[in-house]
Amino acid sequence: MQKDEIKRYIAELLNKGVSLSDIQKQLRSEKGVTMTFLDLRLMVSEIENIDWSKLQPEEKPKEPKKVDPENGVLPDDEDEAIGANDEDAAAGTTVVELSRLTRPGTVANGSVKFASGVKANWTVDQYGRLGIDKATGEPTPQDIKEFQTELQKMLSQGR
Repeated sequence: MQKDEIKRYIAELLNKGVSLSDIQKQLRSEKGVTMTFLDLRLMVSEIENIDWSKLQPEEKPKEPKKVDPENGVLPDDEDEAIGANDEDAAAGTTVVELSRLTRPGTVANGSVKFASGVKANWTVDQYGRLGIDKATGEPTPQDIKEFQTELQKMLSQGR
């Protein structure tokens, strides 16, 4: 099989929502093409027009939280503390997400929504250098400080 044929086959499977490990198995069993997982990931990074949303697990919509005008958000049950869960972050906070697929040349990457409302993508390379790109605006110095703190927490917890 030629490289272009393999890419078309991979793109077709990805657009159907097939995982990379399953694609690797299918390439070997159905097409007789053996490649390492890293080689497959590198080839996938070269393919354009892939609907990555099909590979992301569906998120259930969250019920809106009850709001007490004097005390802020009320927890759904008594055991839950306000702000104890990162997923329930209130508006106006910095939310950092880690991508499941690591971009080539990076150790980690993802997206961030700053407290100011600016959104961007971030990367950390093998030397520990942090990069921010595709920002929808200019994050404030406070935004950057909060982002670095949240990113450090997330990466130190091994998420």
